[in-house]
Amino acid sequence: MSSKCCQPLTIEIIRSTKPSRYFLSDLLNKQYQVNTDWSAIMGVFVNNPNTSLGFCLTVLKLVGFLDLRDTVNRYGLFSLLYSFFWFMFLVGFILVAQTSTMFQIWGDLALMTNASFLLFTNLAFALKIINVLVRRRDVQGIIDESNDELSKENRQKGIEIVESCNRETTRSMYLYMWLSGVTVLGWVVSAEKNQLPLRAWYPYDTSKSPAYEITYANQSTALSIAALVNICSDTLVTSLIAVCRCRLRLVALSLRTLCEHIQVPDNHLMTTEDEKIVYKRLQQCVMKHEAALRTARQIQKCFTYPILAQFTVSVVIICVTAYQLAIELNNRKWVRIVSMVAYLLCMALQVFLYCYQGNQLTEESLEIADAAYECPWYTCSLRTRRALLIVMVRTRRVVCLTAGGFTKLSLGCFTSIIKASYTFFTVLKQVEDRNPK
Repeated sequence: MSSKCCQPLTIEIIRSTKPSRYFLSDLLNKQYQVNTDWSAIMGVFVNNPNTSLGFCLTVLKLVGFLDLRDTVNRYGLFSLLYSFFWFMFLVGFILVAQTSTMFQIWGDLALMTNASFLLFTNLAFALKIINVLVRRRDVQGIIDESNDELSKENRQKGIEIVESCNRETTRSMYLYMWLSGVTVLGWVVSAEKNQLPLRAWYPYDTSKSPAYEITYANQSTALSIAALVNICSDTLVTSLIAVCRCRLRLVALSLRTLCEHIQVPDNHLMTTEDEKIVYKRLQQCVMKHEAALRTARQIQKCFTYPILAQFTVSVVIICVTAYQLAIELNNRKWVRIVSMVAYLLCMALQVFLYCYQGNQLTEESLEIADAAYECPWYTCSLRTRRALLIVMVRTRRVVCLTAGGFTKLSLGCFTSIIKASYTFFTVLKQVEDRNPK
């Protein structure tokens, strides 16, 4: 049968019960953990085989949105108040202020687009934070399971696969952070005299001192930290998908090397002892495959609706950002133009990372059947051949993540979002041309 038409089987996760706390001895013994002594100090920094995932978990932990120790004491009143403080400081107050100003400027298309692109960003950001807070235990289970699988890998080719995944997610995170940094810096420094970086309503006169300086500092600080936390909330999801991809690649490697270090006699048939070894290896491959696919289903369960919300608002955000950029080009405010270009690219990258990782996860799941066919199955017994055939047949169902069950995370989804944004952008331009000031 053709191996190209086979797709992965549906399976169950093996959930790890080990806590995600690592001590200095763990750092010395586990070769994938970050080699920094300060990461163990006071349990503040989270160690993870994936660098970008570890960084994001640390940031989310510091602002109280994700506590990896998962103890009862951490869900007490103080912990809830701490999380609530950061939520209101980063997104709660600015959402109220921007929503209020939208009512004040309703009808002015230019001012509404100027205020709305960040308003919709904050709405999606708030939903993602709430989702992480509600599903923190499920997220912890996914992380623990993935950590166990990657930390146990000791094959040279397996190590290379893990390192390749690590480099990919880290570079994506750095690019995301760089674009966000340029955007925030441009907004902060381009504010005119007695004007705030972001249009928002406050119950006092923000043009007078010291109210202006205090509000300006508050917006700048909250905007910078919120950008970092938003990056981490997105990178958390995309890195978990990338790690799931990595686990599928490790399963494919195990299938390709199923008969490794086994001597095949001249009659091209294995001995009974070698056959038992190969069959046991195949059973382990199936178990790891099941665990990886169950993890994919857990990711789908935890993040499908926040991803749908992000995609929905991204259509609006990219549209109004492009419209606002066109206005800034006419005004020739170059600092503002650079920041808006960076923000437009940042929003496109945000959607692209979700779609790319989802697309690659589907592709990696298809490789499982190919890998099973590439092993020297012709030297195995009839029993093992049948087992391999069952694996190949049952992997016809690909792993496919969706946004709320409406659209698949794929490169086609990304192009559809960009096309929809451009369509709405042209509509806005036509409305502006018909109603010139």
